[in-house]
Amino acid sequence: MEVADRTQADRKGGHLAKTLDGQLILRESAQCAAHDVESFQDISKHRYFNTNNLWIHLPALEELMAARDDLLGLAMIRNRKTLDPRDANSPAVYQIETAMGSAISVFKNAAAVRVPRTRFAPVKTTSDLLAIRSDDCVLSSDFRILPAPARQGAAALVELDPKHYARIDDLEQRFPQGAPSLLACESLKVIGDVRFGQGVRCEGRVTIENTGEGQAVVADGTLCTGHMLLAPTT
Repeated sequence: MEVADRTQADRKGGHLAKTLDGQLILRESAQCAAHDVESFQDISKHRYFNTNNLWIHLPALEELMAARDDLLGLAMIRNRKTLDPRDANSPAVYQIETAMGSAISVFKNAAAVRVPRTRFAPVKTTSDLLAIRSDDCVLSSDFRILPAPARQGAAALVELDPKHYARIDDLEQRFPQGAPSLLACESLKVIGDVRFGQGVRCEGRVTIENTGEGQAVVADGTLCTGHMLLAPTT
């Protein structure tokens, strides 16, 4: 399994762990008990996360499948969902799945290979997507998403309010002119319903908070720094 160093942006993603006998296993957030969430998200304790790049020796897989009657016996993961992901009031359902990377637990002598972040550009949330769309990243000539050469240190940590940015159309409506500049940004946290204008720049650690019920607006060309409180305009 290719693994990379966890950052705060990856704290909810699956990480590697070991059983008492030293066998590597993959631990996903949906398998974490409520009382252990803080420990699960401690990136200094659980330092490596699964990039979903897996290298498998096919003869070993064939032998293992034959010994297990073609069933690897991967751990089942139960995720709570709503039937309609756009409607929080639609019927509650369970999504049952297995993680492909959890197969590391069934191969003896399985190993992890630590790779640089350039091998992995996750987009699981609209927060991830905004960072990828910003100048924090570039598209290489061989179509890889890489950190911008001018970027100093780790990529910006983006946290968009899930109540207003959970879906793609939410993101598009609130960033109609594209992503703000994050090249000099350490972190961007948006609380409440906020629409961003054109040419917005974020520097350092930025929190933008809507203090009311309507939609607030970051005007064109705004330089965002520190904790900014905005009143709704609509």
